[in-house]
Amino acid sequence: MTTTTRAPGADLPDHPDFLWRNPDPKPSYDVVIVGGGGHGLATAYYLAKNHGITNIAVLEKGWLGGGNMARNTTIIRSNYLWDESSGIYEHSLKLWETMEEDLEYPILFSQRGVVNLAHSLQDVRDSMRRVNANKLNGIDAEWLDPQQVKEVCPIVNIDPDVRYPVHGATYQPRAGIAKHDYVAWGYARRANDMGVDIIQNCEVQGLDVVDGRIAAVRTNRGTIKAGKVALAAAGHSSVLAEMVGLRLPIQSHPLQALVSELLEPVHPTVVMSNAVHVYVSQAHKGELVMGAGIDSYNGYGQRGAFHIIERQMAAALELFPIFARAHLLRSWGGIVDTTPDASPIVGLTPIEGLYLNCGWGTGGFKATPGVGWCFAHTVANDSPHPYNAPFTLERFVSGALVDEHGAAAVAH
Repeated sequence: MTTTTRAPGADLPDHPDFLWRNPDPKPSYDVVIVGGGGHGLATAYYLAKNHGITNIAVLEKGWLGGGNMARNTTIIRSNYLWDESSGIYEHSLKLWETMEEDLEYPILFSQRGVVNLAHSLQDVRDSMRRVNANKLNGIDAEWLDPQQVKEVCPIVNIDPDVRYPVHGATYQPRAGIAKHDYVAWGYARRANDMGVDIIQNCEVQGLDVVDGRIAAVRTNRGTIKAGKVALAAAGHSSVLAEMVGLRLPIQSHPLQALVSELLEPVHPTVVMSNAVHVYVSQAHKGELVMGAGIDSYNGYGQRGAFHIIERQMAAALELFPIFARAHLLRSWGGIVDTTPDASPIVGLTPIEGLYLNCGWGTGGFKATPGVGWCFAHTVANDSPHPYNAPFTLERFVSGALVDEHGAAAVAH
């Protein structure tokens, strides 16, 4: 049975219920994608568009886009240090730049630029190194002195007497933000149009392997036979992998963020600081969107904690004294999966027909179209795309790590 619901006012982008069918699972599919967030939906879309594979089910335990896709701070950039990282993120950024035309759906991609502040001489050295590496890779990157930082973002405090004085910053003009819900709805709509089944409230409870090959996915809505299974479940990837006896080198941590009350336009760009450890932008409606680093403990909580909020607020006020009287509206937590080298895992597994996309830590949203494109190629061809070839599981055996710890000046 298939239903299509239509909410009042469903002709508007804010009402997604008319955009895709809500089918019951079929007995079998060529490809089953576990995870109905941005990565899973993008993978389904590019499998259909680029490779002609449409007999696909996207399984989502809750509601579509309700995991990390709805719990991030929407920052999009590609100014990473290492060639491997900048390659896949720049590929993604180029797809962001044409996504509205491709999906025929508004995503509110705003290329307002990203500023990464430097607060010490070592920050300056590391930042200049990254600017030069970006330029060598054809990525837009600039070095700003403190006065130029003030010109790009007039509300940043560049007083030399503060605890963390601003010595300069890197700047990527093409970076920016997008509306995360619209991205998920746009991919879901287009995938649905090409025949992909998007199945919500469908929890995976087991993976069946026969003679070393994936055979079926057991869910709370029945067993679904599958020719191939692609895991794109972010923080719960290790739980799914354990169902087939695969132990992954990832840890899951809560990552908290918050928004303020609605304000008039005051913050023209995105500002990030590794030393103060906060990043701040202003959403399209007017909220200040703020985040920081991951919680130190492992867990699957999707809630905020006061001590984290207190640190974020103190850090934000170091940079933006103008926000001192802004009121907190709400906070939340996502579940991020982190690897030892702070880089993702995208590729094949020892189980034939089982593919893995995880370990994005705090960089998953910005990678959405790029990894969807590359993961679809990997699933369709049973071989990694050149952009995700450096990020296969085998690197933890060979030692060919892509160590982005601190190299990207807050990997968010």
